[in-house]
Amino acid sequence: MRRRRPPRNATLGLIALAVAVVLVFLGFTKDIPFTSPYQVNAVFESANSIRPGAPVRIAGVEVGKVQEIKPREGSDAAEIVMQIDDDGRPIHTDATAKIRPRIFLEGNFFVDLESGSPEAPEVEDGGTLKVTQTATPVQLDQVLTALQSDTREDLKDLLEALAVALTSKPTPAEDRASDPVARGETAAESFNDAYDDIPEAERSTAQVFEAFLGTEPGRDVSRLIDGTARTTAALARNENALQGLITNLNATLGAFASEAGNLRTSIAELPGTLESANGALASLNAAFPPTRAFAREILPGVRETPATIAAAFPWIEQARPLMGPRELGGLARELSPATADFARLTDRAITLLPQTTLLSRCARDVILPTGDVVIQDEFTTGVENYKEFFYTLVGLSGEGQNFDGNGMYVRFQPGGGSQQVSLGSQSSNVGEKFGNNIAVPLGNRPFYPGSRSPYRPDATCYKQRLPELNGPAAAKSAPTGEAAAARAARNSLPLLRAKLRPFGNKSGAKKR
Repeated sequence: MRRRRPPRNATLGLIALAVAVVLVFLGFTKDIPFTSPYQVNAVFESANSIRPGAPVRIAGVEVGKVQEIKPREGSDAAEIVMQIDDDGRPIHTDATAKIRPRIFLEGNFFVDLESGSPEAPEVEDGGTLKVTQTATPVQLDQVLTALQSDTREDLKDLLEALAVALTSKPTPAEDRASDPVARGETAAESFNDAYDDIPEAERSTAQVFEAFLGTEPGRDVSRLIDGTARTTAALARNENALQGLITNLNATLGAFASEAGNLRTSIAELPGTLESANGALASLNAAFPPTRAFAREILPGVRETPATIAAAFPWIEQARPLMGPRELGGLARELSPATADFARLTDRAITLLPQTTLLSRCARDVILPTGDVVIQDEFTTGVENYKEFFYTLVGLSGEGQNFDGNGMYVRFQPGGGSQQVSLGSQSSNVGEKFGNNIAVPLGNRPFYPGSRSPYRPDATCYKQRLPELNGPAAAKSAPTGEAAAARAARNSLPLLRAKLRPFGNKSGAKKR
């Protein structure tokens, strides 16, 4: 068999170009060539800025598009050629057409077509709807020409102020008071950012509109319209009152304008307030069922309330004399001076109580722990030293019995010896005292360290360090001879710790 040659590159390029031209033609014209679509013409008083390609809708459903716009010579009228799909047929001869503005996000206009009554014949292909069957919307310039000159100036000022409000950049102070998401953005940019929330907002708006229909759609809407009509009629009858309302509204808006800064701050706080309100409303909704149950449970008690009040009347009659001036009333009057004194005492106790607190802490943290320490020496009794203090008082009481009229005495059995002891100093009021001891003193307890104990007078009592009663400072000093013993006894006099124990004999107690 003879082998076929592959097509050339030029042939493939021509085929691809032809296919692309066909696709581009179909994409831009949206028509199938060599076909004749169904067309209807309509004459309008004005083309009203409608453009070729604008949609044609029946009951909100797009059934075609505007094919061409032809001006009518000698007038402002225009003839619009509409191409209608099969879904939009039939179009009857009594059909009507209106040019309406599209929604805000779509822009421009569209043709709102009503197909007419089924009894009327269908419009032929290329047929025309008369100008009496068409209508155009009222334009903004027509509205403005109907306004007075001063009203137009006010509207101009309003639009200029709106433009400034939408395009002006916020100041640093306004940025600090605004939400972080909107900082540095103009009002128009923030409004564009709000488009992200439009689906949720539209869904909520649809729910609100659905709620506006009421529980009985056939009657609630008619009642609303009837009430609105009565309100409008009342406003028409009371024109002077309406004028006063507008004047007061103008004054109110002027007051809002004078407080623009505060109003801006309040609006900035509104999101947080609404969030708090949502939480409060949710809590309130959650509280309704228990409240309803409580209301049902309390009904028997409420029914018994009249009988309870009637039964309380005798007790009230008896209690009234008790509350009178001769009884509790007089007592309250007599207690008034004591109440004033008690109030002054309470006021002064505010200063006393902190000092009492410091004293309690001192006793708890320093005095009581120190008193609970057991002194471990050759004279130990095995009990806490605060108990030994009271034992000493008992011994002093036994030593100081009063046997004559010379007063209280503490009696000791004196003795002599070859060891001279000196107590006190020549500079003291009583002078230096001397005595003799049989043996060399064994030492001093506590040992005199040559300096004062670590007491801090600038600190509070409960912060002081606890003394080490059994530590190195409490040890007994070693004897160093008569002179050393005399000097040690003289120097340790301020810190000498004496232990006296009663022996119960008639001649007195021994000194230890």
